[in-house]
Amino acid sequence: MKNCCYLILFLLIIFAGCKEDSTGNQTSEIDPVLMEKANELAHKYIITDGHVDLPYRMRVMNFRLQREYLDFAVPTGEGDFDFERAKEGGLDAPFMSIYIPSENQKTPGSSKILADTLIDMVEGVVSKYPDKFALAKTPKDVQANFEKGLISLPMGMENGAPVETDIANVAYFHQRGIRYITLTHGKDNQICDSSYDTTYTWNGLSPFGEEVVAEMNRVGIMVDISHVSDSTFYDVIKLTKSPVIASHSSCRKFTPGFERNMNDEMIKLLGENGGVIQINFGSSFLDEKVRDADDKRREEIRKWAKENNVKREDSAYQVYAREYREKNGPNYADISIVADHIDHVVKLAGVDHVGLGSDFDGVGDSLPVGLKDVSDYPNLIYELLKRGYTDEDIEKICYKNVFRVWNQVEETAQTLQAQSAG
Repeated sequence: MKNCCYLILFLLIIFAGCKEDSTGNQTSEIDPVLMEKANELAHKYIITDGHVDLPYRMRVMNFRLQREYLDFAVPTGEGDFDFERAKEGGLDAPFMSIYIPSENQKTPGSSKILADTLIDMVEGVVSKYPDKFALAKTPKDVQANFEKGLISLPMGMENGAPVETDIANVAYFHQRGIRYITLTHGKDNQICDSSYDTTYTWNGLSPFGEEVVAEMNRVGIMVDISHVSDSTFYDVIKLTKSPVIASHSSCRKFTPGFERNMNDEMIKLLGENGGVIQINFGSSFLDEKVRDADDKRREEIRKWAKENNVKREDSAYQVYAREYREKNGPNYADISIVADHIDHVVKLAGVDHVGLGSDFDGVGDSLPVGLKDVSDYPNLIYELLKRGYTDEDIEKICYKNVFRVWNQVEETAQTLQAQSAG
């Protein structure tokens, strides 16, 4: 781990004096004393991140390069995560996303096979590097690993498709180490409707989905309402006996009409439920202006492809799209708007109901200025300190809020199991 003085020097080189942010606005000079405190807190407190898409990136890169594992135990220069950068940023418990593309839903059995493959990969990394990584199935596991200097790799499954139509698979995946399930992803599935789909297959949870939520409560898996439709969210809140999470969502106030984010009423209900929304760092989740610019770029590229009879998978399409983006420049949110989202949740639901869910390795080249990879958490803590957040507040945001929900889900499961046995 780099020492505090090195980090401060590095940040001062990048940020010293006044600079322009992504919108051309002038930002203020970095306070080195406050930055040092931010770095200290990042390493004093456990930092848990609700969603890091490393396993699927590992699978893609391993297949492409024909290797067993993406060796992120050493500096890789690839993606948003490796051991050294995680240590530098103070990241201690990134939830490994067991991501199942909606495409897999078309072939019965393939979703479960892929989920098992990705879980095996996470377990393989831990076996290969026991001096750096460890599995974690409870907050106590994370605490114990933290005290040993290990990075915990708890797992959450993004898309409930691998449950298939067999309710026994809920307990199966709990046994395999899955501690949250995002009920769906980009398309409606057998459990519920997706925020990205307009089919409205179930108008919320399906009858089987209601069984799945109840079974997740019973076995002790957190219900994740990121990606679900609004109607699904309300169905879950009515049904669940445990607090729920949004593992990687942001506030719709800043992106009107973007159903993937949560509206104010939903955030308030999530707080009343005792749950936590973990803020997504993707620029398009944070800022409507970024979303509008991205939509315009995509439309221009689609228009060119149609006029030239070029398909998306064609190399000519890839070349044009890359050159178009380079010519028109990237469009990024700023770290300050991440703090704005946190502020908004605190205003609506309280500081006990917000956390971090970066979506690192899942949102591509759309991360905000100041939060480009897992080494940058101190920058966000610095921004929160500037805004008057206390050490206790930051501790809650970094991990305590998520730990509270995680523990409550386990306690509810024990109670339900005892009632069933009685």
